[in-house]
Amino acid sequence: MGTSFEYSKTLAGEGSILLILSIVPYVGWVLGIIGVILFLKGVKELANYYQDNETYKNSLTGVKFYIVALVAAAVAIAAIVIGVGSATGYKFSSGFTPTVGFGVGLAAFFIGLIVAFVFYVLAASHLRRTFNTLAQKSGEKSFDTAASLIWWGSILTIIVVGLLLIFVAWIFAVIGFFSMRSQQQQQYAPQPPGYTAPSTQPVTQQQAARYCSNCGAPVTSDATYCPHCGKRLTS
Repeated sequence: MGTSFEYSKTLAGEGSILLILSIVPYVGWVLGIIGVILFLKGVKELANYYQDNETYKNSLTGVKFYIVALVAAAVAIAAIVIGVGSATGYKFSSGFTPTVGFGVGLAAFFIGLIVAFVFYVLAASHLRRTFNTLAQKSGEKSFDTAASLIWWGSILTIIVVGLLLIFVAWIFAVIGFFSMRSQQQQQYAPQPPGYTAPSTQPVTQQQAARYCSNCGAPVTSDATYCPHCGKRLTS
């Protein structure tokens, strides 16, 4: 289980790094595709480790919605290009004359942008759930930060600053993946000074209701001798 955990978080972390590098000109789209694959594979393994398949389902749904958003954006761009071409006789330089084709293209452009934005926000919402769950399971606060930045970044994309927030969000995701510890590591992690581990033996009200008349130690109701001082107990 420990090896699987290390393998899983490394895959997800490397995938997140490649997603950040997807902004690189020319080869960025290739890095982005590879990053998505590694990210999903890593999150799936982590979901198996934590026995919470919803984590993977949310990330997969988020990626699917991103794809729909990209397709809608591509259709919108194609529609406006065709519309402008119709209005200029496909010369795209001069002689612009509004046509029915331009009107249809312009309408399709705005509809495509709206659809793209809606699915873009939905995708961010599902990824936010993924990171919030990982933060809860692993205790890594970087995932909470990534979740918030991805959500607000998707909303603020319309004023460009959102893209910067999303970029920073994936940086926090990388930090979270490479910093997260397995459940065993969390269990045996050093505790802060002054920390006292809670007793694993439950103390019931019945057990604490009787005390030794000699040393004052609490004893069970059915005890005959005090386990602390050895004196015979009186009823």
